[in-house]
Amino acid sequence: MSNDTNEPSAASLVRDYLDVREARARILQEYEAVDAKLKEDLSNLEAQLLAICNSINADSIKTSKGTIMRKLTERFYCEDWDGFKQFVIENHALDLFEKRIHQGNFKQFMAEHEGHGLPPGVNVMREFGITVRKVNN
Repeated sequence: MSNDTNEPSAASLVRDYLDVREARARILQEYEAVDAKLKEDLSNLEAQLLAICNSINADSIKTSKGTIMRKLTERFYCEDWDGFKQFVIENHALDLFEKRIHQGNFKQFMAEHEGHGLPPGVNVMREFGITVRKVNN
């Protein structure tokens, strides 16, 4: 890279990069502290509103300021992956899995099967990025 007087040096770009990164980290830390308190406040208010709904067994309550709606959320989780995988295979129920590739496992698979190319339907995107490390004084 040429170093014209109008062109910044790598050292000055790294300094600026580190300054911006540190400023973002400070702002993010301040934001996260305020946001954590606000999330706690919302959680407390939600618990109180849920208690009201539960006490009168209501799924919704209309007020002059807004409507409270009680909802039931279900999340399924697995405690026996080997058993569940066998169930999925036996029932031809692959749609019970999410459609995404485990990046680490896939990378390892590809390394073990080098030269075989990508499986059908799979593409790869590669891009260069930059990492900047601060000099330790």
